Amino acid sequence: MEAANLSVATAGVALALGPETCSSSPRPSGILSSTPGGAVLQGREPSFSVFTVLVVTLLVLLIAATFLWNLLVLVTILRVRAFHRVPHNLVASTAVSDVLVAALVMPLSLVSELSAGRRWLLGRTLCHVWISFDVLCCTASIWNVAAIALDRYWTITRHLQYTLRTRRRASALMIALTWGLSALIALAPLLFGWGEVYDARLQRCQVSQEPSYAVFSTCGAFYLPLGVVLFVYWKIYKAAKFRFGRRRRAVLPLQATAQVKEAPDEAEMVFTAHCRATMAFQASGDSWREQKEKRAAMMVGILIGVFVLCWIPFFLTELISPLCACSLPPIWKSIFLWLGYSNSFFNPLIYTAFNKNYNNAFKSLFNKQR
Repeated sequence: MEAANLSVATAGVALALGPETCSSSPRPSGILSSTPGGAVLQGREPSFSVFTVLVVTLLVLLIAATFLWNLLVLVTILRVRAFHRVPHNLVASTAVSDVLVAALVMPLSLVSELSAGRRWLLGRTLCHVWISFDVLCCTASIWNVAAIALDRYWTITRHLQYTLRTRRRASALMIALTWGLSALIALAPLLFGWGEVYDARLQRCQVSQEPSYAVFSTCGAFYLPLGVVLFVYWKIYKAAKFRFGRRRRAVLPLQATAQVKEAPDEAEMVFTAHCRATMAFQASGDSWREQKEKRAAMMVGILIGVFVLCWIPFFLTELISPLCACSLPPIWKSIFLWLGYSNSFFNPLIYTAFNKNYNNAFKSLFNKQR
């Protein structure tokens, strides 16, 4: 009887205090919350570690630096009249695509990364807009790199036939094809129903995982321009090596012949001096052109190397994952994606570092602002 009375009393105290006070169990993995009906729910506190804050800060700085640096290149090209020609229009096209990547694509990607479970909480319409601009701008940036490589190749190997008029037409055609092909790849899922980019049930927004579209988009956006730039740089290397070797073989015997005898007569001395001055002028001109072509070849090589390192991990996973119905852990997908985005930051650094005209234009632009 006493035990029964004790149990009844304990139950009464529990009802009076409510369910929260009766729960004294430890809660290491979450917090408890109660609904108006008295149900107890378990949730997690939003936790941001120091590492997470550091990574987010670095990504925000990357976005800002990519936007500002490419915007500076665009402003310089627009304000300096000497840049209103080839190949600066190709550089401007690249800067436009990279500015759009930094302004429209990377911020929304960061928002998606910060959401719980990388869910897309901004609706179907904004998902379609984001994915379309993502594919459009990144593809255009990649093809612009290929266009710059082609322009350098024709300048080095066909500098007599590749006149300024021809160069203008070729660059305008390459820019039009770059943006046209990029728009086709980006809008194909919307225009032709080629897979779905938004999953309302899972709240997921990603590029269409239809296997046929994965092959089409990755080949058109990366593997085809990759083949172009690798072939072009191989041809640039061969042409530059052949021309530089031929120049050395042509100049060195002339210099040795000119120094064999001393002219006894004044007329011969004048003739010898004139020949030596002519050869010196020709050698200096060839040396200047040789240095310019070497610098252009080095710029294209570094541009291609950075482009390959930044994008090849992402496009390998984009091609393999839909075909084998397998997927990487989300953290690796994010790393590969942002590594690809970083190519838009490196592009203006590379093609301005090898062109002193840009550095001088930057200085004059800042001096005018002061």
